[in-house]
Formats: sequence, structure tokens, C-alpha cells
Amino acid sequence: HDEMDFASRRRRRLSPPPPRLRANMSLDARSSFVFKAKLAEQAERHDEMVAAMKALCSLEDAPELTVDERNLLSVGYKNVIGARRASWRILNSIEDKERGKGHEEQAEKVKEYRARVEGELKDVCTEVLDILDNKLLSNSNNGAESKVFYYKMKGDYYRYLAEVSSTEDREAASKKADEAYSEATAIASGSDSGDGLPPTHPVRLGLALNHSVFYYEIANDPNKACELAKSAFDDAIADLDTLTDESYKDSTLIMQLLRDNLTLWTSDLYDEEGDE
Repeated sequence: HDEMDFASRRRRRLSPPPPRLRANMSLDARSSFVFKAKLAEQAERHDEMVAAMKALCSLEDAPELTVDERNLLSVGYKNVIGARRASWRILNSIEDKERGKGHEEQAEKVKEYRARVEGELKDVCTEVLDILDNKLLSNSNNGAESKVFYYKMKGDYYRYLAEVSSTEDREAASKKADEAYSEATAIASGSDSGDGLPPTHPVRLGLALNHSVFYYEIANDPNKACELAKSAFDDAIADLDTLTDESYKDSTLIMQLLRDNLTLWTSDLYDEEGDE
């Protein structure tokens, strides 16, 4: 599980609906883009949701995004990339099955289709990474929470690139994902400036969740994945008194995902040791 699972569990908990507009009520450009994004989210038209938030990020005078705006951007892209990741995995599996049956002609057709989806997926990742590097992370007014959020997001989209890449491209994307996650971790823990996030903060927990998934699925380092997930879970348990009512549901849900992964991964490790 990574935060894609978390997002799917929250799907019914949409952003507050856009405000009703009176005939004489006008919106400035920024508010207008937020309105469009929320409207598109309600209609489950995530490509348009992303387009509105991308336009907001491109405003010349756009200051740091609010938490609401940041979440709209993240949720929009999670849905856009999530659909393509799911399609890629399905097609990859079908291609393998066709080759296994000796159906080379069909397998090649599936491969062509998968390559098209892969191209779309890579384009989305490149677009997100460009927004992060050139718009959001370059804003010097970002606080610790925003920086952690954006570096984690950067790690996620390099991880998605690594998932569908091979050889050198996979290694390069993997390295950049790990660097972004590590930068986010340094800020979250306060080792960068001393002003970090508590272990129970949902952004810090989400970072640990996704970084551990990276170690397990991309870096093929299950021991490191388990170590990171267990450390994040234990630190959060020890610091439960800092948990606010506002973030209780999100934090405990991510903690559950961390524990689920730990159970699965440690079971796999024991099975491997038994095989040896």
C-alpha cells in the first residue's frame, strides 16, 4: 500500500463544494481556478481539475499555495496518474500472459498499447515535476510542512517514472526519488533547521509510508523498507498525545497502512528465509 490506497479510501471525502455564485459576484483569477478545480472534482473530471490547478500555479503573482489549494493539486494529479498506473500494470500483465502462451503477435499489439499508456504516464510525471521544481519548490516563503509535502510529491513522481522505466532510466529516476524523499525526511525530522513536523503529522507519516514503499518495490531493499516503516509507526505511537482532532483520521489511517505493509513485508522476509 502507498498513499494511492489512502486516496481511494478518502474518495468520498471530497473538498468542500464550490461556493454558489450570485449574478453580480465575480472571482479573481486565483479564486476562479480554485472554483473550477472543486467543480471538476465534484464531477470526477480530474484532467480538468488538474488543468485548473496548473493554471493557478502559473499565475505570475501566485504566492505559496494554501493547504486547500495544495491538496486540490495533489488529489487531481493522484487520480490522473493513478488511472494510468493501473492501466499500465494491467497491460503489462496481459502482455506477459500472451507471451507465456506463445502468442507473440498479440503480445506485440499489447506492448504497443502499453507503450502509449506509458508515454502518457511519463508526460504527467514530467509535468508535475516541472511544476514542483519551477513553481512550488522555488518559492522561498514555503514553511516546513509545504516543503515536506512538495519534496515527498517529487519523490512520488520520480518513483512512478522508475516503475515503468528500465535500465539506466530506472536507475536515474530511482536515485532522484530517493534524494527527494531523503530531503523531505531531513526537513520533517528537523535535522535541516530544527523546525520539523511531529511524528504523528499526516504529511510526515505519508512520507514515511511512500519512502518505505519505494525501498520495497523500487530499490528491492525489504529490510530497509521494514526498518523505515517500523520506525515511523513506533515514533507516532510514542507521540500520540500530539495528535490533533483535525488530523486524527488521516494520521491513524496512514499508521494502519504502515502496519499492514509491515505485516506483509515481514511475512515475505520470513518466507524467503525459510526457502533458503
